[in-house]
Amino acid sequence: MTGRDLGARRLCRGILTHPLGLHCNVPTDQVRPDGPGSVNRFLEGLRLAVERGATFIDTSDVYGLGHSERLIGRFLRAYPDLSPHLSSKVGHVRGSAEHPYAGRHIHHQLEQSLENLYAEQLDLYTLDSHDFGPDDRHLGNAIDVMRTLRDVESIKAIGMRGPFTRYGASPDEQREQTERFLYLFRLIKPDVVWIPFNAFTPTISLDGEDLFAFTARHGVGLVLAAPLAHGMLTGNSATQTASRAPFSSKRAGLAGPVGERLDQSLQVLSSTFGHAPGTLTRLALRSALQRGDQCVVVVGFTNEDQVEENFSCLGPPLTPMELRIVDDVYAGLRSQLHQAALGPPVKELQV
Repeated sequence: MTGRDLGARRLCRGILTHPLGLHCNVPTDQVRPDGPGSVNRFLEGLRLAVERGATFIDTSDVYGLGHSERLIGRFLRAYPDLSPHLSSKVGHVRGSAEHPYAGRHIHHQLEQSLENLYAEQLDLYTLDSHDFGPDDRHLGNAIDVMRTLRDVESIKAIGMRGPFTRYGASPDEQREQTERFLYLFRLIKPDVVWIPFNAFTPTISLDGEDLFAFTARHGVGLVLAAPLAHGMLTGNSATQTASRAPFSSKRAGLAGPVGERLDQSLQVLSSTFGHAPGTLTRLALRSALQRGDQCVVVVGFTNEDQVEENFSCLGPPLTPMELRIVDDVYAGLRSQLHQAALGPPVKELQV
């Protein structure tokens, strides 16, 4: 990485974008017009991020029950001169179709997303589920439809969700999940892989390589979501953060020793890198941004203050030694989470 590493970055063919973008999966009450949260906070957060240089906006037809897409569309109508890179997903909303990937349902969902987003084309459209029905009945159809959409330029790039391995999974389970991803990857031939990535993300080996080396070798871009683990890596305690986030520390497997280890790990980083506001946020974001030149990081927000911190605290790249320190601290946190997962079943952080 160089001092100019926050310049435009090539995610894949046709998508050259600022490496830090927006992940617009916010709590439903934040984006529902009739909810207690303020819609204006969402819109003002979008505006500030764009002013700070963001050019990549990531959403899904399922985020906020469709309201996330519609509010982004409302924002773009208010600023018609903007032309950000738009990313959305399909694979969870079935409606009256047999399956989210059945027949023309992908095409129907894309048309609805484009209408919601006030757009004529998506830069990235991601198959957000590895479930293609019994015996992968709808896999071939999904691949054909996505390639057709790319050929007719309704979308620029095809994405697929990355591999997912829960902590505490047996070696056989890990191997099965990895092989499933590799099988789908070779058939779908995506332009981009979309995956949550932060200090809690399990290490996954693909053909003897980590995800970053594997995708780089195949010429595939990466969208890394949830780099702050829903705020848990920014300096708040696990319990305090979880009370404000759309999940609980118990469900995330971060209660007890893991929550204590999180606080201890953040204290180590603060002691090493300083206690200035935004330091822990910078370390978490930098840890993701510096994984590879093909990586774009999308960070969530619920208000303008969070956007301001995320886009103003990045500073220069971490040196190799600094990155190694962060990696070692995060590895210890993952080890603690893994040990906790060997007890009663726990769920991973979901995005």
